[in-house]
Amino acid sequence: MASDPRYDGGIRLTLHVPMRWGDMDAYGHINNVEVLRILEEARVHAFGPPAGTGLPGVTVDLPIFADLPQDTQALVVEHRVKYLTPLNYRNIPARIQVWISAIKGASFTVAYAIFDPVTGVTCVIAETTLAFFNEASGTLLRISAHKKAELEPMLGEPNFR
Repeated sequence: MASDPRYDGGIRLTLHVPMRWGDMDAYGHINNVEVLRILEEARVHAFGPPAGTGLPGVTVDLPIFADLPQDTQALVVEHRVKYLTPLNYRNIPARIQVWISAIKGASFTVAYAIFDPVTGVTCVIAETTLAFFNEASGTLLRISAHKKAELEPMLGEPNFR
């Protein structure tokens, strides 16, 4: 989004994730724990569910998780979240931008910005670092050249330095 000072021209996916009545706290804001669920929903909408989970659904923008080798899991290594202003409950979906902010040898980082769907104000910025893990061997896997090539067009500025 051109008006966002962090926008650097890389590909950002824009997704809409519903806010649920039960996500709201006593102040009418989306609870901080539920923000992580919204980020997870955005990640799955953008990159697909991990292979072997659920049944096929709608086509995702970039199926990073769908074609992982057998016994490979995509695991969360770290979350960083900064709440800039309350995300008020609305009966319409929140608008979320998703991009990649880092690609390393054995991990990559998904960056997010959550916007109020009415005012357009940035309410939350966050990042999730993920790694691929082979369950059978108990080891982390290197990011393959193929995965790296899929992720690189979305590479943009990190939310945190």
